[in-house]
Amino acid sequence: MDYIKKYERWLNSPYFDEKTKEELLSIKEDNEEIKDRFYADLSFGTAGLRGKIGAGTNRMNRYTVSLATQGLADTIKSFGQEAMNRGVVIGYDVRHFSKEFAEISSLVLAANGIKVYLFDDLRPTPELSFAVRKLNTISGIVITASHNPRDYNGYKVYWEEGSQILDDIAEKILNNIKNIEDFSDIKIMERKEAEESGLLNIIGKDVEDEYIEKVKSLALNNDIDKEIKIVYTPLNGTGNKPVRRVLKERGFTNIIVVPEQENPDPDFTTVGYPNPEDVKAFEYAEALGKNVEADLLIATDPDCDRVACVVRNSEGDFIPLNGNQTGALLVEYILGSRYKKGNLPNDGVIVKSIVTGDLSKSIAKKYGIETIDTLTGFKHICGKANEFDKTKEHTFIFGYEESIGYVYDTIVRDKDGVISSMLIAEMAAYYKKRGKTLLDILEELYKEHGYYKEKLISIVLEGIEGQERIGRIMDSFRDKAIKSIGNNNLVKTIDYLEGNTGTPPSNVLKYIFDTEAWYAIRPSGTEPKIKIYIYSKADSEEESLKQIEAIEEAVIERIKSVK
Repeated sequence: MDYIKKYERWLNSPYFDEKTKEELLSIKEDNEEIKDRFYADLSFGTAGLRGKIGAGTNRMNRYTVSLATQGLADTIKSFGQEAMNRGVVIGYDVRHFSKEFAEISSLVLAANGIKVYLFDDLRPTPELSFAVRKLNTISGIVITASHNPRDYNGYKVYWEEGSQILDDIAEKILNNIKNIEDFSDIKIMERKEAEESGLLNIIGKDVEDEYIEKVKSLALNNDIDKEIKIVYTPLNGTGNKPVRRVLKERGFTNIIVVPEQENPDPDFTTVGYPNPEDVKAFEYAEALGKNVEADLLIATDPDCDRVACVVRNSEGDFIPLNGNQTGALLVEYILGSRYKKGNLPNDGVIVKSIVTGDLSKSIAKKYGIETIDTLTGFKHICGKANEFDKTKEHTFIFGYEESIGYVYDTIVRDKDGVISSMLIAEMAAYYKKRGKTLLDILEELYKEHGYYKEKLISIVLEGIEGQERIGRIMDSFRDKAIKSIGNNNLVKTIDYLEGNTGTPPSNVLKYIFDTEAWYAIRPSGTEPKIKIYIYSKADSEEESLKQIEAIEEAVIERIKSVK
């Protein structure tokens, strides 16, 4: 069915509500907008759903959410009554319609005879992961678009281990969605009936209290400067209460919250793009930090699974740390602390993504700890923790990726901004008591292991034309690699789509040079972007940065040549 027919069907079907039809009528003269909303169905992948909020098959709305949930319900029913009785736990963030989408999801599941646990208020995504394990549910849903702009929302599905679904479950859900012939085939129950039948259960403080206690149990040192001055911003998201609570209960006495970004705001009025990976998100925190002479700035994204930090140097300037740098510092702090205490496991591993830097690998090797690379995404990183539960081959210590996602231990099987905020604060306080900043420690690591530098380039290409151009760019690099760049000569090409890399097939290309510099290129799985990751290693910072610059120039020139 072409996009105009889909549009007209939504306008004329009695199933769709009047507000939806009014929205669609308002774009009747805009063919490009109609096309963008209806040329495709919002695709369900291993990341679930993510898209702009609005009416249409290619948008996040009550109908696409209920369709995905019916597909999930049919999948759970295929596992039998025990799976249905174990049920699904649902959480949601601060975004527009998050609460409504969470409730709609719960009522579709209840109508299918599946028990539901719905959080009583917004919660950080990692707490949802924890709740899946705590409540022993078969699945979990969190309504969030993470760090995307305000006009987006999303729908992520977790499985019984507490981590995001992998391809096997995603394919089952997708096939069940495809088997639903019409939106009117979706089952839904009234809330009152769902609660009275015992199928819908509201959860709150008990799960949160246990989660907070478990997070605090992961602390590594108490011999720290608890008066360290930290400015924290939740960027108007879900991190405000849990992060502040953990830091307070750990004894930190100087946590100052950015007042304009303290409370929930689905419009993210003060920040626009609420991604702490972008240093512009720290504008308010830095202004406050300068005013109070803070040692450290910490920001979590709206669903509090990602965290970034900025450190004040000896001149009083605030220097941002990227995800690779923070990850390497955490690896040094965690392994170093446990090594001193003699409780590093002999079979311990660090798990990172294939597009994450290698400084942490060198650090881990120093402590006799292996590093394992996985595909991008915490479904793969924490998938290793799930695997080790069965094989007993390794003990999962820490997982991270360059896009400011980290998790320590296995109480949560996803990146966790609450755990990571606590560890970053503790780490900075530990080194402060010893007269050093995180910048000092990072410089020491460079001198010991080499100057590892990095650069991420994201090129936004939206719509159908953007998708097609991203495909052509990948084809261009796949067909003909750049053999040499400056003094960097290509020695290895890895095409992760070929499926012979020890990881599932994925549309990622990686090019490794004889200098240990490398770059990778891949389409984003959640945003209309193509991403280029550039890494270098040299004996000096200057030489390492020169390598980055040369590789960037050559790669961008190739991309520009692809029309």
